Amino acid sequence: MGKRVLKPQAGPQEMFMGSPADIVIYGGAAGGGKTFGLLLSALRYYNVPGFCCTIFRKHNKQIFAQGGLWDESQNVYTGIKGAEMKFSRNLWQFRAKNGRITSKITFAHIEREQNLEQWQGSQICEIGFDELTHFSEKIFFYMLSRNRSSCGVKPFVRATCNPDADSWVAKFIEWWIDQETGYPIPERSGVIRWFIRREEVIYWADKREELWERFDLETSEDRGKVKSVTFIMSTLKDNKELLKIDPGYLANLEALPLIERERLLHGNWKIKAAAGLFFKRTQLGEILEKVPQDVIQWVRCWDLAATEKSENGDPAYTAGVLIGKRKNGRYVIADVINRQMAAVDVRKTIKLTAQADRGSYQRVRIRLPKDPGQAGKEQAESYIKFLSGFDVTAVAETGSKESRAEPMAAQWQAGNFDIVYGPWNEEYLLQLENFPEGKFKDMVDASANGFAELETKAMFDISNLV
Repeated sequence: MGKRVLKPQAGPQEMFMGSPADIVIYGGAAGGGKTFGLLLSALRYYNVPGFCCTIFRKHNKQIFAQGGLWDESQNVYTGIKGAEMKFSRNLWQFRAKNGRITSKITFAHIEREQNLEQWQGSQICEIGFDELTHFSEKIFFYMLSRNRSSCGVKPFVRATCNPDADSWVAKFIEWWIDQETGYPIPERSGVIRWFIRREEVIYWADKREELWERFDLETSEDRGKVKSVTFIMSTLKDNKELLKIDPGYLANLEALPLIERERLLHGNWKIKAAAGLFFKRTQLGEILEKVPQDVIQWVRCWDLAATEKSENGDPAYTAGVLIGKRKNGRYVIADVINRQMAAVDVRKTIKLTAQADRGSYQRVRIRLPKDPGQAGKEQAESYIKFLSGFDVTAVAETGSKESRAEPMAAQWQAGNFDIVYGPWNEEYLLQLENFPEGKFKDMVDASANGFAELETKAMFDISNLV
């Protein structure tokens, strides 16, 4: 067996490893080799006594997710002389020939700003952030104050991220991004600039001496507060190894809804959810005269009004969308209920609709939202008891309405949705087209959650596998 060689790929990954900047932010798209670069960066000083690196994710589960940081660290660090994995402590440590521990690479999480106090007094030579946009600005700059060293290696920060137009990171790296198109400026990738942060305001300069003079920084301690930073763009095309190992990954990114495709495939830092970017009626397959007979699974999903009355005093809207999956893999919206109802009428409507659906389509799963907290749990249990005899599930909603809509939007944009002709068509299509900027989102939310239910409870023919 030949000797294993660990080295960055030519291009952005090599730039990431070689940059002298205090802070390097790397990536801006999915599949650009960010995680490997972060792990490799931490390895550069593994034989330096006292060197320590901590790589952060927001949640602990993200560290140990399949194919995540911990799994990838085993691929990178296993086989290195002196490397020891300490799973119970979330770290790798490296020993010299004499058996003494030289350096450590630790994996940790910071979920909330309230957790920062546990890092008070820490001294971390290299700080890594995997998915920097998941952390708040306060967390980043507090941990920057923990970026200290006594091992002889100048302290530094390395971070990876995907684009997020609403993140503080987008503002922080705006010089490297074309503010009209949202795409990184190739000529500025890797270019170093300097900043100082005073009372939460960031001041930039092309040279550190400019800031020294501007703020009368004369001592080495004061001048050390001026930090160098750069952003290095990277996309999937830069990761030749991944494209060789998994050529289908590109197709997966190309199949994403427009907004996520722009972010994760093309590295767009400006694109945001806007009306028409999720659903367009021109992307609809067909308006069918009657319900198709090849539907293999039905779900009626409800979006219940959060309050009994709206801002103007009228009853709030409750929506129920009947969505089916066909044998040919297409989806059909067969019926939509969207009414302003008092609470007592909502329960009656849901039960009457369940009876009608069973009469027309036999087995129809009913999905209801489950609000957080005890009250939400009790309401869900009450509905399930009320609908005894029907196939009912209550599911807690997670993430934003936009994120929940994205999987359905991908299929809609691919032309895989049909609707059955009905008086509700125009109102339904109008709300979809105006999402997420429109005032009402009840039908969209019911549709997206219904789609999710179909996919999570998908039925498979396994007769040919037994």
